[in-house]
Amino acid sequence: MGIKNQSTGPFLLGIDGGTEAVRAAVFTPEGELVGLARAAHPTQHPHPGWAEGNPNDWWNALVSCVRQVLTELEITGHDIAGISCACTSSTVVFCDNDGTPARPALLWMDIRSSTQAKQIAATAHPSLKYTGFGAVSAEWLPCKALWVHDNDLQTFANSPVVCEYTDWFGFKLTGTWTASINTAAIRGFYDRNEGGWPVSLFEQIGLDDLVEKLPSTVLDMGTPLGEGLCPEAAAELGLEAGTPVGVGGADAFVAQIGMNAIRPGSVALITGNSHLQILQSDTPSYGGGLFGAYTDAVMPGQYTVEGGQPSSGSVLRWVRDLISGSTMRSDAENQAIYHRLETEAARLPPGADGVHVLEHWQGSRTPHVDSESRGAIWGLTLAHGAPHLYRAVVEAVCFGTESIFEALRDSGHTIHEIVACGGALKSPLWIQTHADVSNHAIAIPKVGESGTLGSAILASVAAGIHPDVATGAAKMTSIERLVEPREGACDQYKPYMEQYRDSYYRLRELSRSGR
Repeated sequence: MGIKNQSTGPFLLGIDGGTEAVRAAVFTPEGELVGLARAAHPTQHPHPGWAEGNPNDWWNALVSCVRQVLTELEITGHDIAGISCACTSSTVVFCDNDGTPARPALLWMDIRSSTQAKQIAATAHPSLKYTGFGAVSAEWLPCKALWVHDNDLQTFANSPVVCEYTDWFGFKLTGTWTASINTAAIRGFYDRNEGGWPVSLFEQIGLDDLVEKLPSTVLDMGTPLGEGLCPEAAAELGLEAGTPVGVGGADAFVAQIGMNAIRPGSVALITGNSHLQILQSDTPSYGGGLFGAYTDAVMPGQYTVEGGQPSSGSVLRWVRDLISGSTMRSDAENQAIYHRLETEAARLPPGADGVHVLEHWQGSRTPHVDSESRGAIWGLTLAHGAPHLYRAVVEAVCFGTESIFEALRDSGHTIHEIVACGGALKSPLWIQTHADVSNHAIAIPKVGESGTLGSAILASVAAGIHPDVATGAAKMTSIERLVEPREGACDQYKPYMEQYRDSYYRLRELSRSGR
């Protein structure tokens, strides 16, 4: 997809490495989106709870969409002033020093390392404060590294580099191995205030040599990476060697920058296949039901607190495919199915006529940190149909988000604003339900491409166009509208919210005994 270019350079190239595709977007230094292209890549699910990808497929997709957007805009590499990227995390790559993958990458949604997560949690190491002093998410980098160590020791031993998707892209672009402080802090227990990587934790779980495999240089997002775009990457992408490349980060946290939700008390609600709720704070807080507070993970001198739901839009897609009986359809056909379900579900009352859903298709990230929890649908009768199931999933995701907002408030945080981006914005029912359940207005940015815009903001800092991330975000973002909660709607949802809370505890043991 392209957008007709009515601007002249310089431009900024924002890259978004997603679960199923890579997107490349071109922006002006004022934040105007002038071009966008997308290239899909395959994802494999060889076993329940597993999710893998080939990093070379990501790179081929990146080359394809960058060349496509340059061609459609009729611009050259000379017009691109800076580049940065946002990628899924924890998506862990094992590779040689030259970036050659040693095995399929373990994607963020891969939760095969549940046993290893329990082993790490059992250490009671001080670093576990970032996971709420309790359970450890199987998604995090050390858990996945330990799984490979336990189940594929030869690959682990022969892989001199273990890194995040974002850092692998950074190397491919520049030839320099560097870790983003964002991905290191949010998924690797890295804390600048505590000396960096938690060496003693790694030693305690038998990963004595993991630190040697992680990039030794850890930089803030937007910092210029190496000498810029290396000649090999420039030739493949159709860009100019030496173009500044800014250190990127995890997609949701880069999107937070692209929404300018970087002031304390501002919550970024990032929606898509998964949901994340991210809040900045001037002071650290650690407690149950949340991840963080991460030091300097987004803004230097601040602390980042995180909630998340690993299954949200992915469950709606599952419903769509289940109802239609196929996964092989065009985008237009998929959108037609969504539109029909949305229209019919919007006619139903809150509570979906008694259909209830627990949206833990890929476990629970927060507030329960329970990778073994599983999804459930209950309350069905012969009077119910597909629209009831669709609405019940939408409501369950919103209930899950509200439970995370409650955990934020219980930890002493005040929510001043909620800014949303991503797939839920395509659904009026979904975003309105978020506002209704939370009883809080939802701010919608003018540019919906928050991930690629956040990357472009980081690129602008690396290129010296804007002096820092806060300035770039202020100049390149704006709010288009507010979705206000409907009067009385929150009270209507409260009994269903209570049933949602209760369903996790009642179904928890069944989830385990039925496996």
